[in-house]
Amino acid sequence: MSLIKSISGIRGTIGGPAGDGLSPLDVVKFTAAYAKFIDKTTTLPTRTIVVGRDGRLSGPMVSELVCGTLVGMGFDVVNIGPASTPTTEIAVVAEKACGGIIITASHNPIQWNALKLLNENGEFLNDAQGKEVLAIAEAESFEFADVHRLGHVYQNTTYNRKHIDQVLALELVDRDAIAAANFKVAVDCINSVGGVIIPQLLRALGVKEVIELNCDCTGRFAHTPEPLPENLTDISRVVAESGADLGFVVDPDVDRLAIVQDGGQMFGEEYTLVSIADYVLAHTPGSTVSNLSSSRALRDVTNAHGCSYTAAAVGEVNVVTEMKRTGAVIGGEGNGGVIYPAIHYGRDALVGIALFLTMLAKSGKKPSQVRAALPQYAMFKTKVALQPGLDVDRLLLDVKAKYANEQITDIDGVKIDFADSWVHLRKSNTEPIVRVYSEAATPDKAEALANSIKQVILDMIK
Repeated sequence: MSLIKSISGIRGTIGGPAGDGLSPLDVVKFTAAYAKFIDKTTTLPTRTIVVGRDGRLSGPMVSELVCGTLVGMGFDVVNIGPASTPTTEIAVVAEKACGGIIITASHNPIQWNALKLLNENGEFLNDAQGKEVLAIAEAESFEFADVHRLGHVYQNTTYNRKHIDQVLALELVDRDAIAAANFKVAVDCINSVGGVIIPQLLRALGVKEVIELNCDCTGRFAHTPEPLPENLTDISRVVAESGADLGFVVDPDVDRLAIVQDGGQMFGEEYTLVSIADYVLAHTPGSTVSNLSSSRALRDVTNAHGCSYTAAAVGEVNVVTEMKRTGAVIGGEGNGGVIYPAIHYGRDALVGIALFLTMLAKSGKKPSQVRAALPQYAMFKTKVALQPGLDVDRLLLDVKAKYANEQITDIDGVKIDFADSWVHLRKSNTEPIVRVYSEAATPDKAEALANSIKQVILDMIK
């Protein structure tokens, strides 16, 4: 498996010969390149970098390599150990560090790992910055420190509690209301770092009864990590059979949140952000942002509150950039990623859980009732396989021209907004395909729309 280098980090599979996957040699090279980039660009006087990791099996090995390389580059390291992505982001700011590295492959299977790179604000590097790190790595234009300038490693395992305390302190989180509601909540943490922090959070919020599934941080994932309905049959069954009020599911690095509603049905990952935004906007009106491939329901909810919605290119860093530009009070992505600037600019499942439970407690509604009251859409995803060497950019321009009478957005591929539906076409950076996302009022209509556009592309290729 080749290394995948993208806006979201450097990732690959563990094991095999050098140059095939994310080998120890690659970990050292990219970590050193990142350290060189931070040394050139930081505005802070410190030479400290925070390192956190998820619970996957290769995490300790990769963490040792990362920490040792940073020390060799003359940086001090604050190693916060097993910690979520949002916890690591918070730690960068709290430590006044000049950057951070999160060792996680997010929702990828157990054989994967990755380096996610943060700036001094605890936010992901943007596309241009990421490309600069890759160029430094490619040229190996970094120099290690001499023996008198080596850094040191400091252990600090207090950030899980600090993260929880910051969530509890949010104005729109009401612990007393949650405690009074006597909730019974099931949680599935995939045997990664969510198992360390999510049960603690729920109890700190006053949840009466917590049913823990896969909450041992062993790194031996109990099922396919991505929090999609087909992977969550166990917690759906537990919620139904136990009479739990709801269930929460997080991915291995705890930046995505899926909800299982009363009765064991899926709430819908696209609707995690939509429902929480509806609650936030009711108390703090303001603009919202999600990416182009996220549900139109967020736009509808935002408009219903008399506020403005903006779409950003796909990728958390792009959503954050647009949120800052528009002063958004909440935003995120339709994969269950909630970004709430009142605490920090990063997807954070802990924030999502606390806000959702507060909303339930104060409204007296069940999750199924909340879901039923939101705008109803269905999404469909497919892809078009292309011959290698085909000019995909030219193809997308042709599609754009064909639908010129519709509302077109081209900041990230081509999105076509129809009156009651949309379709988004994006080329893959790693394989010769065009991804096709569609949304309409029903699953059948969404599928039909995606397939009709797919046929248009195939006819153009012919």
